[in-house]
Amino acid sequence: MDNTIYAALSRQSGLMREMQVVANNMANINTTGFRREGVVFSEYVDSLEGDEASLSLAFASGRTIDFDDGPIAATGSPLDFAIQGKGFFMIETPEGNQLTRAGSFLRSAAGELVTPEGFRVLDNGGSPIFLPADQGAIAVAEDGTLSAKGQPLAQLGLYEPQNATSISLQAGTRFAVPEGTVPAENAKVMQGVVEQSNVDPVAEVARMVEVQRAYELGQKFLDREDERIRSVISTLK
Repeated sequence: MDNTIYAALSRQSGLMREMQVVANNMANINTTGFRREGVVFSEYVDSLEGDEASLSLAFASGRTIDFDDGPIAATGSPLDFAIQGKGFFMIETPEGNQLTRAGSFLRSAAGELVTPEGFRVLDNGGSPIFLPADQGAIAVAEDGTLSAKGQPLAQLGLYEPQNATSISLQAGTRFAVPEGTVPAENAKVMQGVVEQSNVDPVAEVARMVEVQRAYELGQKFLDREDERIRSVISTLK
């Protein structure tokens, strides 16, 4: 296959992946705590044999995560929390401890603070949070301290990834942090509200149109290149 086609196909593959990311962003506009994603493009250069010029290919090497705060929506639920500033809640999952900005929590039958999926929310020491049902209304301070009847019960753990570039989306609004976490500084907790998705629908639609047009131009180029090759083969017969 001609090197030009290889280069064009690598670009088309990257654009297809970016379209999938944009579509996922659009599908999660109303998902609490969702972080917008993007695609990182890089160039892969390979040397060829003899005197031929090197071959340069496009490569969608990974995804980026937008950590900007999303808008806040009031719910009135005492176990709904949102983080203002940098930081994540930490939850216990079968795949290990993970981070999330989705702060809509529940009290389990055992009295533990859990996510809607049943994953336990962890405190600032990495332990599950227990909220006795007979303690009455739960209040939260800006530093995440949970209290009832004026008595502190636990403190929500607020964390940041040790290396922001290593964080990866696992499912929905959960992120794996293979290089560990550190306490989040200057993060504040708000009660009775949740953070909405930080996806800007207008910007995503514009990006979707841009990617679609770029893909169509690439497809037209491949079609013309195919016609050129067929014409050369027909002439040489």
